[in-house]
Amino acid sequence: MAGTMRKSEASTSRSSGSGNNNNNRGESVVADCGRRKSSCGYCKSTGRTTVSHGLWAHSITVDDYQDLLDRGWRRSGSFLYKPDMEKTCCPSYTIRLRASDFVPSKEQQRVSKRMQRFVDGALDAKKSGEAFKDPGISASACNEVSSSGTMESLSVKNKEKNVGDHITYYLSEQVDNVIRTCSESGQFPCSVRLPKASVKKVSQAKRKLLVEGAEDLMYSSNIAFQIAATIRQAQSIAKDGSQSAEDNPLTPKIIAEKLAASLDQLAKTNGLAIRACNGHINFYTAATQVSSKEDSHIATGSQESEIERKGCSLRKSSVHPQGKRRRLEIRLKRSSFDPEEFALYRRYQIKVHNDSPAQVSESSYIRFLVDTPLVPVQPSGDDRVPLCGFGSFHQQYVIDGRLVAVGVIDILPKCLSSKYLFWDPDFAFLSLGKYSALQEIDWVKENEVHCPSLKYYYLGYYIHSCSKMRYKAAYRPSELLCPLRYQWVPFDIARPLLDRKPYAVLSDSVLLQNGESSQPLVSENVMEVQGDENRNEDSNDVPIDDDDDDDDDEEMTEPEFESSDDDPGPETFGQTSVETENGDVSDILIGLKGSRLRYEDLRRALGPEDRSYLESQLHRYKRVVGEKLSERMVYSLG
Repeated sequence: MAGTMRKSEASTSRSSGSGNNNNNRGESVVADCGRRKSSCGYCKSTGRTTVSHGLWAHSITVDDYQDLLDRGWRRSGSFLYKPDMEKTCCPSYTIRLRASDFVPSKEQQRVSKRMQRFVDGALDAKKSGEAFKDPGISASACNEVSSSGTMESLSVKNKEKNVGDHITYYLSEQVDNVIRTCSESGQFPCSVRLPKASVKKVSQAKRKLLVEGAEDLMYSSNIAFQIAATIRQAQSIAKDGSQSAEDNPLTPKIIAEKLAASLDQLAKTNGLAIRACNGHINFYTAATQVSSKEDSHIATGSQESEIERKGCSLRKSSVHPQGKRRRLEIRLKRSSFDPEEFALYRRYQIKVHNDSPAQVSESSYIRFLVDTPLVPVQPSGDDRVPLCGFGSFHQQYVIDGRLVAVGVIDILPKCLSSKYLFWDPDFAFLSLGKYSALQEIDWVKENEVHCPSLKYYYLGYYIHSCSKMRYKAAYRPSELLCPLRYQWVPFDIARPLLDRKPYAVLSDSVLLQNGESSQPLVSENVMEVQGDENRNEDSNDVPIDDDDDDDDDEEMTEPEFESSDDDPGPETFGQTSVETENGDVSDILIGLKGSRLRYEDLRRALGPEDRSYLESQLHRYKRVVGEKLSERMVYSLG
């Protein structure tokens, strides 16, 4: 037996290493927790109506966790869970978007502009009209401001806003003119209606990524990404309609270079230096020697532009911004306990979610948002790992030295997965949930340059039956994961199915659209929702309201879990996958007392009762994680 185990260990070591794509990324070790039930934080049901399968991860590689995400799993600390979509009260669909295809809505653009005005010193008031109080200013001092002084301050700020708006509006007009010229000359498809350009002032938010010359980067536009996405979508529709359509050779980088070259005359007449950087069109002060590095578009500094110092030569205005500029920093750090972060989290939970102080303990915070089973991967200098590496991170948003928000994220081989966000209630008027999501999408765009596989932004779970979770569909164009076939389905195709039922096999709609079947592809008994007596009946079709600034809707929430003593054991868990299953569990990788062996090598050492019980557990485990992961991850028996 000992000789057999040693032989098996050698073979499994080779197979598990190759399965993880990179042998130095560690190994995944999980313990099966079986079925879990808990109360639902979404529909607020009184019973334990959230049903899921759970795994406790002692460690997990970033590659394996990426594959688990693509099978509908998520994590809360070191606990991994996957909803039983047929039985849980609020079916939760994994949602993602391709970052380079993202087109911001008008409301999302307003959020970015509001933050920019706040950083520039042109916005000092909450939406409600109350004066924003800096940490060092007392309430009595604020009350001493005279009404005449307030009016004067508002007048100055309105002038500041007008200056900034004049500049960006003028630059946007010039870019639109160049786009129109390119369309008329045939460089862009004349039959496609292209989006309008939006040039934005670059804030101090990315000071952390300064490179040579970037301190004089003043304005930037991502219109090239929007044009490429629009052309690609138009060609996709043409192909679906059996029309002739060629693959789009116009990448954002190529489009930006065309537009920048055509804007050369603008640079000469207005004292600007214009450069295309990885799909972005950047406007620098002419005195700057622009860096030749490809990633210079992601940095900015605090210096004011030459055109503003000269009285806004682009638009004839003598108004000079007088507001106090603020410094916004976005810092990315590995997941670890930070007392300042915990203090912010505690305040957020009590003020925003009405938790009692006793509910917000340091230990619960650590379990939920600090602990992580992900094995960190350090940057290696190649194009398979971003500059920050892979693993679990906290992204801090700091304004003038004050921590105002923290985004808890996982950076994986294919995506940035957003887990949770907590923020300072005093800054609710800045819509920090939406703003952080936009920053995370931009981060993916920028880092795809260094790591081509990192293309997607995962927003967690989308719950169509919960109106407060529908905001995630506003980040377009998004797609949902089919809970049966694990195929990605465009949201616009999936939505009609979800309007009819909380649980649906989303890939059926795609197959039917392609004419592959005229009958339901999954029997009604499989698609039928179980446990209707516990289901949230509120399925009102509530559209996303672009004018809704309720940040309560923006957090990346995850349900809390309770231990369950009603594990079904051998019972089949959840829906049956359409993957071919021959019932063979012999290749599952088992961890036992420090050894690694396949179940086929362990089977003969077990008695009939132990063998029968363990095999029932392994069958269930294989169904929920899939064949490949069951052979790659270590199923721990202690």
